[in-house]
Amino acid sequence: MKRPLYIAGSGAVTPAGLSAPQTLAAIRAGLSAFEEMVLNEPLGATQIVARIRAHSRLRRTDGQWLVNMAARAIGEALRSGTRASEATAILLTPPESFRDHPAYGDIAPADFLMAVISATGQKFHAASRATDGGAAASIGLLERALDMMEQQGVEQVLLGGVDSLVNDTDFARLRQAGRLKGADNAQGLVPGEAAAFVRLTRSPERKAHVHAAIHGVGLAQEKDSVLSERYSQGGALLGALRDAVNGSGPSEPDIDFVVSNGNGERYSGWEQLIARPRFYRTRREILPTAYPAMTIGDIGAASGALVLMLAADSFLKDYAPGKTAVCELASENGLRAAAVMVCMTRR
Repeated sequence: MKRPLYIAGSGAVTPAGLSAPQTLAAIRAGLSAFEEMVLNEPLGATQIVARIRAHSRLRRTDGQWLVNMAARAIGEALRSGTRASEATAILLTPPESFRDHPAYGDIAPADFLMAVISATGQKFHAASRATDGGAAASIGLLERALDMMEQQGVEQVLLGGVDSLVNDTDFARLRQAGRLKGADNAQGLVPGEAAAFVRLTRSPERKAHVHAAIHGVGLAQEKDSVLSERYSQGGALLGALRDAVNGSGPSEPDIDFVVSNGNGERYSGWEQLIARPRFYRTRREILPTAYPAMTIGDIGAASGALVLMLAADSFLKDYAPGKTAVCELASENGLRAAAVMVCMTRR
């Protein structure tokens, strides 16, 4: 990146909390939002999920539910600062198009961003965009966020995503692929749902002593995705990590801990097991790693911003195991991303 980006605020609605502070506190405490859900298909079967408890009127359709989640998280992130919404751009990652998410039966993908903006009741900068690609795509948009603030008159960017794997369509495809966690599959994912956004600025705000700054970003495409018939050899994740530290910022020996959207699947575990020893060559007693999915399940496209949010919060609240973090993100379609974040202090 040409210059650092700062995480100045956040907003979230997840199974662990209806705000960013609630969600982060639950993850920090190691709580679990998992529960058993009775399915319609096959009738009477149960599935472990992480579901947001909400009034039925908010879930009248799948599309309306995602829009309501996104609007709530965006509103919270916007209120964390004082800049006007008209000077604020939204970079949104909705559910990936290949999944045929039931929300798109209610709202066409091309109309999704405008539906979210309309639900907020605010006017946002015309540069706002929605991007397909899942969790890793959010990290890939960090460079664009910086360009928008430097060249298009945007004062701040709300970057994030919204998704729900708690629906019959995703249940069916994940079950067919043997990817769901259950009594017969300990190494499966727990479907979750969430919306999460971080507020990005070009410089630190106010007179706070501690700031979370993003210094480097890497992006790569894995040919052997979880949707293929082969296990990943970690090439794309390794490439993303190397690109993230290929600059004037922190390098591999400086990294103190990792925040990952790993979801407990066998595929995810093996990929990390192969890629990390090839990247982390400096001797460490341990490499502390945070997995938010242990609390809120796999939240798909929303996990990109959530991982950034958790890393930043650990710096601001002084519970991070060091001053430099790497955020690792993987999307189902094979996109891999990494971002280096640093705890910065000023007098």
